Amino acid sequence: MSEGQVGRRHVGKAVLIAGPTASGKSALAIELALAANGIVINADSMQVYRDLRIITARPTLGDEARVPHRLYGHVDAAVNFSAGAWVGDAARALEEAQAEGRLPIFIGGTGLYFKALTAGLSVVPPIPTEVRENVRARLVRNGVEALHAELAASDPQAAERLNPRDRTRIARALEVVEATGRSLLDWHHEGQPPLLPRDSFRAVFLAPERDDLYARIDARFDVMLEAGALKEVERLAARNLDPLLPAMKAHGVPALVRHLRGELSLEQAANIGRADTRHYAKRQFTWFRHQLPEFEWVKPEETGGWLAAIVNAARDPG
Repeated sequence: MSEGQVGRRHVGKAVLIAGPTASGKSALAIELALAANGIVINADSMQVYRDLRIITARPTLGDEARVPHRLYGHVDAAVNFSAGAWVGDAARALEEAQAEGRLPIFIGGTGLYFKALTAGLSVVPPIPTEVRENVRARLVRNGVEALHAELAASDPQAAERLNPRDRTRIARALEVVEATGRSLLDWHHEGQPPLLPRDSFRAVFLAPERDDLYARIDARFDVMLEAGALKEVERLAARNLDPLLPAMKAHGVPALVRHLRGELSLEQAANIGRADTRHYAKRQFTWFRHQLPEFEWVKPEETGGWLAAIVNAARDPG
């Protein structure tokens, strides 16, 4: 059976590879794509931004040349890119893979993206620009505590569920209730069906030993700095974008911006970037364990058997 035939017989199926940052997901996805005529589709909320190739550890140009990659670096940093927008892009990438007879391989660490892919997503109408800008202006002028108090008055259930210091989520909840007249919690009960029904995919979560993972995260941050991450962040900072935009909060970006302003030494900024990334990895373990139980947990060094099973299924899906 040719490589193309393997892919055509696998149309309608998909593979999901998730895991904490620096767990080896990209290497596994490329290996699978080479073995099973696959197309790698990004499911990481920071790797969508074209401004952030180095600091988000996007696949290299060499990796992208080996197998097809989709949804990497296709969004400008000035865009407040959402899970809903990603689902729309993912649907088109999935259709493309199926049309070409390729195995769709979704890879990333953003739990909400995988949740939307496999369980559907709430549909919140677009927020008018004037509403968003007004809420952000009040946040800057009055502070997060005042904004949380506003939310408590208009949407007490949402306010109760949020940390009073969570600037981004408080602003989002207030935007929604002011723009739609309904709580964000209400919108979460109404949603789109999943792109991938339960029996249409195989999912794995790479689960390294914590100490090894944290060491890899620290080492990779140093590699990113050597590769030009600081210059990349400097170019982003020069755009003077809203600091609440997702791209401006990518791990390492806020601390490096503070270094560029003279507020921190480079080593202090790097330490903050490493620590933020380690804390995020810890949250990824917790989120996937509780929110996506259908993922099979595998140690990175034990993926050989899992990979062989996927390739064999692609060759003989019946």
